[in-house]
Amino acid sequence: MTPEVTRLSNGLRIVSECRPELETVSVGVWTDVGTRHESKRLNGVSHFLEHMLFKGTEARSAKDIVLDIESVGGHMNAYTTRDNTTFYARVLKNDLERALDVLSDIVLHSVCDPKEIEREKDVILQEIGQALDTPDDVVFDHLQAVAYGDQPLARPILGEAEGIRAFTQEDLLGYLRGNYVGNNIVVSAVGNLDHESLVKMVEAKFGTLPTGTKQSAGKAIYCGGRKEEKRDLEQVHVTAAWPGCSYHDDGYYALQVYSTILGGGMSSRLFQEVREARGLAYSVYSFCSNHEDTGLFGIYAGTGPELLGKLMPVIKAEMCNLAKGPEQLEFNVAVAQMKAGLMMALEATTSRMEQLGRQLLIFDRVIPVQEMLANVDSVEITDVQYLAERYADSRSSSIALVGSGDFESAKF
Repeated sequence: MTPEVTRLSNGLRIVSECRPELETVSVGVWTDVGTRHESKRLNGVSHFLEHMLFKGTEARSAKDIVLDIESVGGHMNAYTTRDNTTFYARVLKNDLERALDVLSDIVLHSVCDPKEIEREKDVILQEIGQALDTPDDVVFDHLQAVAYGDQPLARPILGEAEGIRAFTQEDLLGYLRGNYVGNNIVVSAVGNLDHESLVKMVEAKFGTLPTGTKQSAGKAIYCGGRKEEKRDLEQVHVTAAWPGCSYHDDGYYALQVYSTILGGGMSSRLFQEVREARGLAYSVYSFCSNHEDTGLFGIYAGTGPELLGKLMPVIKAEMCNLAKGPEQLEFNVAVAQMKAGLMMALEATTSRMEQLGRQLLIFDRVIPVQEMLANVDSVEITDVQYLAERYADSRSSSIALVGSGDFESAKF
């Protein structure tokens, strides 16, 4: 079950992990380009292109693309983040080559027909409208915007309506040809497969892809700020964040443990105090958002407008209490949760395929499972207390609120 990695002459990397006991394979094409690589004018183009690659190639119609996978019982999908765009499929082991043929076809031979582009604009505008109607989505876009100011990392993944309407076939194909190149792509597969056979398949289908240049997003700089949006809602959605860490920072694992203790599960301090003991929120949790060069640590809660003034002091108090030092039991629980989560992810082929693809993009290597577990075990309780003290005293917060009520009470 040891992952194998091969780099083709055009720079494309292939990573796989053989699971001979399985009957299926999960395979994905990872592109090292996302929202933060877009110009301001092209904000949303990565996500738009994700849609368009399913709308027809030189050899397949939109229906043919999905039917080629679903006719053998498989499924395929895609998603865009601020860092990457990913296309993946899960099929029976004997259909791996079919899946690669479809995935390579949409990446290499999509036509981005102008009529389909105009039709898809309406679809994406509906998707944007749906997101805007979902306040617990909107509040995170607001948070990202105030945390990073006028930088690509601050912009919404879906883009904005005006920009979407202006996209042309030239924009999409230019972005595709400039960014979907060998140096920007990883093919990751996990399941009942043979690595050497996989390499031959990938080389046959992706070998003509130009090497290209690996994209650089430029270092993002945390700004901090506040965004309030008044809406007539039953709840007020509030999220706050502080500078976190990148995937490469020494404190990455310590911050994960700290976040788990504070608000990472039902036994966490925030859940127990805010929801169980006081009934101030249905949903409350902490989170870490990480990138190659930066990151955020944050907290989210949804509460009634009349309870906001009571909620915020309780969250702050729990952060300050944790700064006095974690209890040994909760520290042990958090470490156990993290290690179990890492191990459980190994059992699902799609999750493991995603993990391997992401590691190769971020670190240019596969991180052994034992190394990850050792990194979690290396976290000391004093490391967590240091972070707790830092966040309890920090004044450089970013805060976003959507809803109604006395927003002035939402302070840290």
